[in-house]
Amino acid sequence: MSDRKPGFFKRLFGDLVAPEPRPSEPAPAPDQPPQPQPRPDEPRPAEPTPPPPPPEEPQPEPVIPPPEPAPEPVQEPPGIPPERPDEMPPPSPAPGEPQQPEPMPTREPPGIPPGSPQEVPPPPGPPEATPDYLEDVEDDLVEEPEPVEDTPQPTPEPAPPPPRQEGWFARLASGLKRSSDQLTGSITGLFTKRRLDAATLDELEDILIQADLGVETAMSITETLRRDRFDREVSGDDVRGVLAAEVEEVLAPVARPLEVDTAHKPFIILMVGVNGSGKTTTIGKLAQKFAAQGHSVMLAAGDTFRAAAIEQLQVWGERTGAPVVSKPAGSDASGLAYDAVVRAKAEGKQILIIDTAGRLQNRDELMSELEKIVRVIKKLDETAPHAVLLTLDATTGQNALNQVEIFGKRAGVTGLVMTKLDGTARGGILVAIARKFGLPVHFIGVGEGVDDLEPFAARDFARAIAGRAE
Repeated sequence: MSDRKPGFFKRLFGDLVAPEPRPSEPAPAPDQPPQPQPRPDEPRPAEPTPPPPPPEEPQPEPVIPPPEPAPEPVQEPPGIPPERPDEMPPPSPAPGEPQQPEPMPTREPPGIPPGSPQEVPPPPGPPEATPDYLEDVEDDLVEEPEPVEDTPQPTPEPAPPPPRQEGWFARLASGLKRSSDQLTGSITGLFTKRRLDAATLDELEDILIQADLGVETAMSITETLRRDRFDREVSGDDVRGVLAAEVEEVLAPVARPLEVDTAHKPFIILMVGVNGSGKTTTIGKLAQKFAAQGHSVMLAAGDTFRAAAIEQLQVWGERTGAPVVSKPAGSDASGLAYDAVVRAKAEGKQILIIDTAGRLQNRDELMSELEKIVRVIKKLDETAPHAVLLTLDATTGQNALNQVEIFGKRAGVTGLVMTKLDGTARGGILVAIARKFGLPVHFIGVGEGVDDLEPFAARDFARAIAGRAE
């Protein structure tokens, strides 16, 4: 077919009819002028081989920046239209840099007019920054409480109140419990329905001496048992009965109350004792008792060596309504005692209680200061002080015997106040003191409360220390 010559019709209209393009030939662009067709008798030039299509340039993967907080919109001044990003001309590339391909035009979805601003969702960031992830993390951090079964809980019964100890003897027996338990426990262990012989009496005597009842009291008790119960069966209760009777016999002569002589105005009481014996607290309790009896009381803070004693006495004065005469710490105690007596006389007080500094009975210079206070008081009233009360700490045991002897010689002690019987198992020392010195025992204390200082009763003390509460 290629050797056939074109017909007449084709030669006639060859210039008007365009030959059909071959599949391998590219279609001419519509805006280019038509190429002249070669004549049929001319040889056809070789068709040029079309260049291979350029390779598609790889599109750079978009870099997803991390989400940033949306900036606050910047209000532009009125009259200036906001610039749209699509209207800004692209920056011209620097010379020598490759020209970036033009971005493909984005087609807006139907229904949105072209050029209108639309909300573009922020590019997805790392999962740690998404709101859903943060909510999940917060849910994991907040531990949900485990469901508690609504089971009825039994109502706890209120604890029964502690048994109230009624009366002074109940408090006394409770305070002397340590002394009584040690003494009666040893006696009960010794006498278990056995015959009373010489060896048993010797053991009993040792027990009584160790309880600080004194050698004379111990010998008196064992002698009574030897005379009445020797070679007979004796129980611990029998021995406790003999013990209570013997202690009461010794203490009955010294159990005398403190009598306030209203003929002396003021009735001056001087409190003495070693450090820590409880003088200042005892003064406050006595002031409370005297005020309750209708006496007008004044206190003198004569322990000028200890600032805490002055403040403590002032507190007691506020509680009892008693005025307190005091001076700064370090002042002369005898001068303060002189001023207190003068003021008490001027104000018509019935009772004046003077505190003194605690001093050891073996310190001669301190005891000399106590003698000076007594001399100064006697200058204003030759009969004063009308009572010198020695405060004894029951926990000191046998050392209390030396205190009574020294203070009696230097200060003229007229009566005793035994304190802290509730803190020791050596309460029997009061029996030994009473038998040796015969000084009146006015008060005993078994606690820190005001009601824990009471006038001394021999029978109550004897029964309590012997463990016979009936």
